[in-house]
Amino acid sequence: MDRTGIFAGDNPFALAQSWLSEAEGTEINDPNAIALATVDAAGLPNVRMVLLKEIEVAAPGGFVFYTNYGSAKGQEIAQAGKAAFVMHWKSLRRQIRVRGLTEREEGPLADDYYASRSLKSRLGAWASDQSKPLASRGTLMAEVAKITALKGTNPPRPPFWGGFRIHPLEIEFWADGAFRLHDRFVWRREGLEDTWKIERLNP
Repeated sequence: MDRTGIFAGDNPFALAQSWLSEAEGTEINDPNAIALATVDAAGLPNVRMVLLKEIEVAAPGGFVFYTNYGSAKGQEIAQAGKAAFVMHWKSLRRQIRVRGLTEREEGPLADDYYASRSLKSRLGAWASDQSKPLASRGTLMAEVAKITALKGTNPPRPPFWGGFRIHPLEIEFWADGAFRLHDRFVWRREGLEDTWKIERLNP
């Protein structure tokens, strides 16, 4: 298989990290942005942009992002136990697609990331009842002020806020090709302990 150049490597997570690192030097804004897809209880798809915060290279490997567990995406992930995302870089003309199983990240990794955020972002995580109806922005800012008075300058991580880890069963690496003859390689495994199988796909 002619999997050379930007597609070379034996670890798809290391390959994904390599692509992301390259994009950090070329993308104007948020090279770690992903379009996260979930489905609700009725099977209706939902997609939104979130920021990927960690690529875990060591086995079994994973992709970690953070959110309010009570949000629409949080509830949909909890219900399905699965999610997918695409990461696309216009500057590189590349994308990575991921589908897999999910688990919560509520340990020290979540605590450390929460503590690394700006104070306003930490207070905002407490104040926002994410995805629920909001009367006005003034109502939200009043809640932020109330939380600031209650939690002070070092608020702990809210119990309803933390990480999700996606353990992929499928990862596809795509790069633009001349005349729309793109290069696509997909890595698949039946379970998290299984060996990856790699195939080149038609564009």
